[in-house]
Amino acid sequence: MNRHRLNYTALLFLMVVSSLSSLTACNGARPTPETATPTAAPTVASRRGIGGTLRMVYWEAPTTLNPHLSLSIKDWEAARITYEPLASYNEDGELVPFLALEIPSLENGGVAEDGKSVTWKLRNDVTWSDGTPFTAEDVKFTYEYLIDPAVNAQSAYIYGNIEAVEAIDRLTVKVIFSDVTPAWALPFVGIQGVILPRHVFADYKGTNAREAPANTLPVGTGPYRVVEPGIKPQEVLLLGTQIVETNKIVYEPNPYYRDPNLPYFSKIELRGGGTVAEAARMVLEAGEADYAYYLTPLPIEELERLQAGGAGIVLAKFGSSVERILLNRSDPRQAAPNGERSNRDLPNPFFNDKRVRQAFAYAIDYQTIVALYGPLGKETHNNLVAPLQYDSPNTFYTYDPEKAKALLDEAGWILDPATGIRVNRDSGVRMNLVLQASAAPQGTALEKTQQIIRQNLRAIGVDLELKIVDPSIMFSDDPTAVSDNFLRFAADMQTFGISSDSPDPGPFMQFWTCEQIPQLDNGWAAGLNVERWCNAEYDALYQQVSTEIDPDERQRIFIQMNDLLIEDVVMIPMVHMAEVQGVSATLAGIELTPWDMNTWNIKDWRRTP
Repeated sequence: MNRHRLNYTALLFLMVVSSLSSLTACNGARPTPETATPTAAPTVASRRGIGGTLRMVYWEAPTTLNPHLSLSIKDWEAARITYEPLASYNEDGELVPFLALEIPSLENGGVAEDGKSVTWKLRNDVTWSDGTPFTAEDVKFTYEYLIDPAVNAQSAYIYGNIEAVEAIDRLTVKVIFSDVTPAWALPFVGIQGVILPRHVFADYKGTNAREAPANTLPVGTGPYRVVEPGIKPQEVLLLGTQIVETNKIVYEPNPYYRDPNLPYFSKIELRGGGTVAEAARMVLEAGEADYAYYLTPLPIEELERLQAGGAGIVLAKFGSSVERILLNRSDPRQAAPNGERSNRDLPNPFFNDKRVRQAFAYAIDYQTIVALYGPLGKETHNNLVAPLQYDSPNTFYTYDPEKAKALLDEAGWILDPATGIRVNRDSGVRMNLVLQASAAPQGTALEKTQQIIRQNLRAIGVDLELKIVDPSIMFSDDPTAVSDNFLRFAADMQTFGISSDSPDPGPFMQFWTCEQIPQLDNGWAAGLNVERWCNAEYDALYQQVSTEIDPDERQRIFIQMNDLLIEDVVMIPMVHMAEVQGVSATLAGIELTPWDMNTWNIKDWRRTP
């Protein structure tokens, strides 16, 4: 199988390529199963805590440091500074050990020949940041915590095909699957696989899971630990008409970390909240911070202008993130007997007809939207775009407004010449729809994309209302509390990007199985099938690929699953987006991967002249 290599996009190409060389050249050797040594070889320049303060700015404020209770990258990145999995994937899709002593394989006996179990050997030098030894019981407990329905863990779907997790001895864990499992390296790997300390969370494994003090003051095995009081509220800002709460998280070196020469910095100060423009300015132009998270919403011209200040550089990675328009198959206007809107049993009167969905797919001017992103965006018509071998070669819909109009005519939506809006010839219902979107700064590519979608649909006779929702509400960790959360989908359409956390597409493509539909009766936490799409053929393919061991056949099935989603217009993909970060010109050791958080190797970050 071809490996997917991470693509770095430079805004000021010579500067960034040169800086990338300095960033990556110092990384040192990777851990090996034999030695399990840290990535950076101990040197005088990498002794623990000699590097001063690392300043990080997140314009979206983290709200929890328990990644299993969140769907937000801002929370995951902040948590990954202190939590670790057994292993994770580097940019080449290769497994790298963290808490594991070695990567299991058929050769070393870790992967069972029948494909129904995997045995992990653990490092013997790992201690939790409160001084408690790390053991196999912590791994077993993490599994039990995640699969408890009362916990309502957002990462539970990764662990659904596990029959049991056994602590064979203090440093050996066996994961037993319910069937042949080619994707054995999904549980306990990457951000969805970070291990929780049993002695800290044992009393919070149930309906009180969100009350655990460690959700904001974690005890981890990583290079840094959070200083009390954990997530500390700061000032409340009025930015235009928007009230923004800010917070601060301070980290210090974990005194029990297994390498006495790491980490490099004596303190990390993570500031959360504000605006994306201010975060970019602080790193790229003013040099007031060292790392700015997710600058993707900013126009490329603004990033170029700020980078010209010389204090920092822009790094971008093309992973699996795709900006999409999601079409709600359920009716957001009509309430079910239990009061729920967007109930799966109440079909959306607009999207119940495939011809209407197809018309919308033909109406979008993809090239104009992609042009907004410059080198940070690529046109795509696929839901699954990475690794590259799974990117379908088939295209079903391209920009063709005349075809879109013809399909709407055929479906019985007739243009009213007096208003320019279509009306159903039988019911008289006007084609008035609502597009829900996360608030984006004015003038950014995301904001302009919303306007183009509205114009494109207006051109075929659709009256589209833009419903702009604050990101803290739309992507709130508690969908039960806010009706405009994206999981509840209180609109006909919504836009946002989704990405895969693993080079194996299985967990990502599982999102669109029937059982992954979030509803009131499951606390809107079943999964990410927010479109409320249920297809027996798709579910059967997912079951088939879950036990298929032939890589070529798995590739074929995943492409077929993608094509089912696209042809039936479950969503309308538009842009394969690069994720953009701002980095101080003095910061070295960063190694980006599309399969984990940018902070996955923060133990190796350091400062250079």
